[in-house]
Amino acid sequence: MSRPTPPSSAYLDHLADETAARTRVMAGRDDGGGASGGTAEPSGVRDDEPAGASAADRAGAPPALATAVEQAVEQLRPELGKVVETLHAHPETAFAEHQSARLLVDLVRRHGIPAELGVHGVETAFRAELGTAPSSGEGGPTIAICAEYDALPGIGHACGHNVIAAAGVGAFLALREVMSGHDAPAGRVVLLGTPAEEGHSGKEVLARHGAFDDLDAAVMVHPYPHDVAEQVWLGRRLLTWTFTGRAAHASAQPFMGRNALDAANLAYQGIGLLRQQMPPVDRIHATVVEGGTSPNVIPERAVMRLYARSKYPDTLKDLSRRLDDVARGAALMTGTEVEIAWDDGALPSLPVRTNQALTRRWVAAQRRRGRAPLPGGVLSETVAASTDFGNVSYRIPGMHPLIKIAEPDVALHTTGFAAAAASQAAHDGAVDGAVGLALTALDYLVDPGIRDAVHAEFAAQGGAIDVPHYFD
Repeated sequence: MSRPTPPSSAYLDHLADETAARTRVMAGRDDGGGASGGTAEPSGVRDDEPAGASAADRAGAPPALATAVEQAVEQLRPELGKVVETLHAHPETAFAEHQSARLLVDLVRRHGIPAELGVHGVETAFRAELGTAPSSGEGGPTIAICAEYDALPGIGHACGHNVIAAAGVGAFLALREVMSGHDAPAGRVVLLGTPAEEGHSGKEVLARHGAFDDLDAAVMVHPYPHDVAEQVWLGRRLLTWTFTGRAAHASAQPFMGRNALDAANLAYQGIGLLRQQMPPVDRIHATVVEGGTSPNVIPERAVMRLYARSKYPDTLKDLSRRLDDVARGAALMTGTEVEIAWDDGALPSLPVRTNQALTRRWVAAQRRRGRAPLPGGVLSETVAASTDFGNVSYRIPGMHPLIKIAEPDVALHTTGFAAAAASQAAHDGAVDGAVGLALTALDYLVDPGIRDAVHAEFAAQGGAIDVPHYFD
């Protein structure tokens, strides 16, 4: 006899953690980091705190170093604008970003910095470094700046990765000014070119080839219709269901068939019924890509492809189990077989776990540029997509803030956002983003107190997890 499956308490546990973290912030007893990795408000962007008033704004790199980096980015403005324009005019999709990667590598090399193309198992990935390598025995902390540059099929840079690339390279080149002198901070800055974010998990491919093994933290910025310090990014898995039945003449002997399309239909309806019992920000998208060839033949094969998304790794794992049950139930009801293939051809993306100690440094830097990033929880978390940077953030501390280049009514992955990614606002976003990334990285390197806060928060959030085997 079957019994009801016990519901997972994971989502309620996260809600309780986030409520406790917000309560501590409002009471002035916590810096907003919390242990949940959720949407607790960063203290550096509290609405009731005047700009420049927090301890976070007074910490970090000495003013002279910060000013030198900011000025270096401004001097790079024409070159960063060229990156924005050229990538936008010649978009390349996942794992095919050959011209884009070469453009960025050549720019780094023109500034006298060695850069290697075709690293960590991917032809279009690249890596360059500044500072002291750990093998010399003098190495300090290492922080990576991630640069994306892939585009969307048919719609080009409608996610603004050309701006991400320009901001990342600009930050790295600006840091050369302070990482090469006699009083340079100990440690390294790594520029990591990360292909194939769109529809894939390129960073996870790089990670499984050791790209993040020698890194202590990682930062990047993404363009958006708002300036946001922290926004929800859902974990995402890809799923294929292949139902196999028995063909039969649909009129003469339908009773001899086992209808695979019926199984797909039941599975699709099962997904719809499942939605009522899902956490509010979980997402399932499904299509039937095969369902038979002739109306007078009972279909013996049907194929469905799905995306499953959730806000936390453990709730994504629970959603995965429930989808397995839906597929098996549909097969049982129709007398068919089902093959369940998770993440076939693309690796899973975990949700982003924001490190707020890093994000506070980003906020302080953006205030220098006249921007006022919104804290987490201001924008609705129902407006949520996915990114493979989540896989990085569960290995090492990371931040993934958003920078405004479009009006609020322009959504990512639209022709409107593609146009915005070539606008003057995109050029300005690349420069301001470069300043923010560079100053965040610099603060991390020069201020032990910031580093301690970054890694204490990461440990409190649960530390690193075994990403490759998390869903086993």
